[in-house]
Formats: sequence, structure tokens, C-alpha cells
Amino acid sequence: MKRVLITAGANGIGRVMAQAFADEGYRVWVTDVDRAQIATLPRCIRGDAVDASDEPAMAGLFDRIAADWGGLDVLCANAGIKGPTAAIEDMDLTAWSACLAVNLNGAMIAAKHGARLMKPAGAGCMIFTSSTSGLYGTPYRAPYVAAKWGVIGLMKTVAMELGPFGIRANAICPGSVNGPRITSVIEAEAAAKGMTPDAVRQGYASGTALKRLSDPEDVAAMAVFLASPSARMISGQALAVDGMTYNVDP
Repeated sequence: MKRVLITAGANGIGRVMAQAFADEGYRVWVTDVDRAQIATLPRCIRGDAVDASDEPAMAGLFDRIAADWGGLDVLCANAGIKGPTAAIEDMDLTAWSACLAVNLNGAMIAAKHGARLMKPAGAGCMIFTSSTSGLYGTPYRAPYVAAKWGVIGLMKTVAMELGPFGIRANAICPGSVNGPRITSVIEAEAAAKGMTPDAVRQGYASGTALKRLSDPEDVAAMAVFLASPSARMISGQALAVDGMTYNVDP
């Protein structure tokens, strides 16, 4: 039975991803900082309250995985926060650093400790959650964008380093995905631009070829595919799941 770890897997996209892997017969382990949501996970999914940016805690988690499971087949480095929404001249350095700590440092920490479990096995798959914001700039979202660009660079380097050990690495780049996080982002952006949230949401949808936002299930399906044998020659790729975004400034 294949084994997958998903960071930030008790909420939002991560939770849907966890269920999708469970439905495919995987043994699923998730981390999250939301203890209340961890308590609501189905019995088939194991959960630990661990902050993805806390390296000692994450190192301990990977030790437990090694002890209990004997290894790891798939790592989904999914943890992320939206970070501050502000004009660059108003950007607070503490808020900037906090955003990068989770979105970028957290991905590196997961990859670092995932590699030590996967390399001895000579196989594995790492899936990083970036964003379409990692493919181009997004106004008022400088920390988030910088982190998500960094995740793609990290992924490509990991793919090069670990490929000789049979380990693939790819990044999923969701666009605007229905759920609480995009609602929070839209509300903050509406306030920054002096617009209504409905207008901003409609702008996000109309800026895609398919004229709609994605659902978490769309992202989860891509993760399951990338982990499958069907994707055995896909590595080092940043794959958008966004309905083809072409206007990034709604």
C-alpha cells in the first residue's frame, strides 16, 4: 500500500487531496496547525498537529513516519498562507517573513526530510503546491508571489538532484480555488482596491478562459495523477490548474 504525507492536510485543498489519496487506497498522514480540524479527520487518515515551518517538529514527524510506516512514497508539500495584501511601499517586513516561512521554508523543510526517507528506497514522488502566482506577478501580493516563485525554483532543483535516485518532483499551480482562503484574499484585495468583493471575484473568474474558479477537487485530481505510474516521466514541471488564467489583475 502506497504511503503519502500531506502538509496542511486538514483543511481546504489539502483535506480534499488527503481524501482523494485515501480513495485511491493510499495510507494517508497529514499535518496541520488546526487541531480542531485534525480531530474531524476520518479514521482512515492519520493527523498530527505540526507547523510546517518548524523544522525540529517536522524532523520528528518524519522520524515517526519512518518508524511506523518504514518509508514514504509520496510527499505533498502543500502548506501555505495567503500572507499580507498591501502595496509594496506599505509592506511590513515581519508579515513578509512570516509568509515566506510557511510557503517557502515549509516546502524546503518537507523536501529535505522527505529526501532522507525516499533516497534509500530509490523511488518517490514530491508534489509541491505553488500557485499561478508563481508563474507571474500579482498586484498587492508580493510576499505570496515571491514565495510561490521560490517554490517552483526549489522544485526544479529538487527534481534535478533527486532524479538520479528515482525520485520525481513537480509543482501544482492552482489558480483561484473556491473556498475560505480565496474568499479572504478577495475581501482583502477588494479593500485595498476600493472595490466590492463580488466585483473582485467576478474579475478573477472572467480572467480565465473557462470563466470560472477551480474547485479543490481539481487540484486533488492533479496530485493523484502526478503520484501515479501514468506520470512516471513527468518531473520538474510546474502545472497550472486554473482554467487558463490570462488576466492577472482583475
